[in-house]
Amino acid sequence: MGALPKAQVLFGGTPEAPELTKAEVSRRFDELMSALDTAPSRYVDQQVLAQSFGEGRGISFNTGPTTAYEALTKSLEGDISKAISPDALASVTSALEALKAEQPDLVKDITTTSPLGTGLVAYDLEAPAKMLTPRPTPLRNRLPRRKGVGLAHQFKVISGFTGTATGGVANIHPGIVDATQTNFAPPGGANGLYYARGPKITYAGYDKTVGYSQFSVSDQVTWSAQYAGQGYQDIRQLSRTSLLYSSMLLEERMLLLGRGTSARNFLGAVAAPTGLALTARSAAGSETALSGVSTNIYVKVTSDAGDFGQSVLTSAVNVAPSGGQVVDVTVNLPTGATGLRVYVSTGSSDPGDASRWYAGRTGYNTFTLQGALPTSGTAASAVTADTTAYTAGYDGILPICTGAESGYVNRLNAALSTTNPGSEFQTAFAALYDAVKADPDRILFNGSDRKQLSDSLKVNSSSNYRMTLTQDQLTGVTLGDVVTSIINEVTGKGVDIEVHPWMPQGNAPIISDTLPLPDSEVSDVWAVYNVQDMMGVDWPVTQFAFESSSYWMGALVCYAPAWNGAITGIKKA
Repeated sequence: MGALPKAQVLFGGTPEAPELTKAEVSRRFDELMSALDTAPSRYVDQQVLAQSFGEGRGISFNTGPTTAYEALTKSLEGDISKAISPDALASVTSALEALKAEQPDLVKDITTTSPLGTGLVAYDLEAPAKMLTPRPTPLRNRLPRRKGVGLAHQFKVISGFTGTATGGVANIHPGIVDATQTNFAPPGGANGLYYARGPKITYAGYDKTVGYSQFSVSDQVTWSAQYAGQGYQDIRQLSRTSLLYSSMLLEERMLLLGRGTSARNFLGAVAAPTGLALTARSAAGSETALSGVSTNIYVKVTSDAGDFGQSVLTSAVNVAPSGGQVVDVTVNLPTGATGLRVYVSTGSSDPGDASRWYAGRTGYNTFTLQGALPTSGTAASAVTADTTAYTAGYDGILPICTGAESGYVNRLNAALSTTNPGSEFQTAFAALYDAVKADPDRILFNGSDRKQLSDSLKVNSSSNYRMTLTQDQLTGVTLGDVVTSIINEVTGKGVDIEVHPWMPQGNAPIISDTLPLPDSEVSDVWAVYNVQDMMGVDWPVTQFAFESSSYWMGALVCYAPAWNGAITGIKKA
């Protein structure tokens, strides 16, 4: 390569700068040299050139520094190394060797995880949020809602008169002869006159008062949440919608499972179970033997009252199982219990309720401990008081159907019959008819219990039922069957079977919607009376938040509990 032209020739005498100063010429020359130093250098690959057939082929370029380490190393090879002392040069060289170890991090390309772990990428967020929240309210949708006034709904009942054999009124024989003489004592109580007439009939009745309760739930949306959500979702609208559905769902559960206190003439609290016993036995084929247990097992239980609470705890009972065994927890469940809840702990001595953990619940009187026992979660020490009944509450359908005024209650403590499917309900129909000539309309089931009833038709070949598999043309077979109704073998009426989404497993109330009685003055056996039906309230803004509440005041009224019944204690198949 020949010598470069002088700086004055390269930069002087241009139309833009006809007379440059020496300093300006020197600056421009230095910029040119710097650019040349960093430019790729050309070299000829002789082997590639020999195989090439065109001019310019086989020519490659050496690129300049590509990393921080290479750039600093190149600089040290020039004038910088001459301008600093040997000690300083050694220090810089040592720093460069440390930099070399970090070189892989310094030369990373931009990727989906670099230079930020979350990536320099767009966020494909779909608006608004998806509401995957089941909210069926079949009872609330079905039951009539009527206007109430005052603090309670009251009505009077004639529960029987001579000849009905109800209400505790005995029957009498109406036969007379010409000489029959009967006197009726007048209202004042003195002896009445004797007349030729038959005996006087008698009546039974009672007053019924159902107290109203107030109900409400609330929600709050902070200003920051509302305004930060703009462009994605209207948070206030979400809050109001959720509050409405929450209120309706909680009322649905009250209609099904609510219990008021005895102080307000409702059924009151559910007692704790009695007769708690633990039995260790070998694990059956479908069971898993206990694991991690080398000492005693201590158990306490409560009566389950559904979604709203449980009774107080029983005393602890213990057992020492052996390897390959499970433990059956068995109790006597009191009236009104939907099942039992079990709390378990282990140790050479009882560690106490703070270390006794919730192990599960069941809809009948036996719970089997198997597999690994819980070592965390909800402790028995959290059960400090009865929560089965509430002052601000009323009795729901299941408590009424299993209560003292119900027409029929049978606690099976077993699975539904497969020998004679539906026989438990036929027994109930017969008992209800014998008592008050009831003719029920429907039975409410938990989903797994209805499946068990449907399966009972399949597992016993001696059952007098025929099932057909339908085939769609050449391919496709429809399997399965479901029981949709049970024919009341006493009255011949079909009793509908419905799954209620919130029914506790093991319980099946038998419902009469209407009465088979002319002129009963009862158009609906069940009705909701509200002094104030459900409404929404937006509170005045007194802080940086939007606040809303729901409110309603009322009660569930059952005019004829004796026309309803229940099968409870259904063992889960």
